[in-house]
Amino acid sequence: QVQLQESGPGLVKPSQTLSLTCTVSGGSITTNYDYWSWIRQPPGGGMEWMGAINLSGSTWYKPSLKRRISISRDTSKNQFTLQLTSVTPEDTAIYYCAGAPIMTPEPSLGAWGQGTQVTVSS
Repeated sequence: QVQLQESGPGLVKPSQTLSLTCTVSGGSITTNYDYWSWIRQPPGGGMEWMGAINLSGSTWYKPSLKRRISISRDTSKNQFTLQLTSVTPEDTAIYYCAGAPIMTPEPSLGAWGQGTQVTVSS
């Protein structure tokens, strides 16, 4: 069974870079799912797909985030990472990583991490 775990700082200052890592166990980021995505949910809001990386390492990003977001992977560690630059309090959210056969999965599809709270505040 594929399991995912997000890790990273829970508090980031405005204008800094948010960096999160998703560690995958019980499977491989090069075989188990076609897409590995980052999704977030702000307080009182819905799920927002941010971007994804596929089996081959190609990436896709939500257009409104494209200037600030980068997703990469380390196949030797079976991890993929999210970097979001120039954060503001509006980036405060629970951040999830997920693996699924489609790029923008619902929580019922594929494998998801438990989520990690990130707060942007000085």
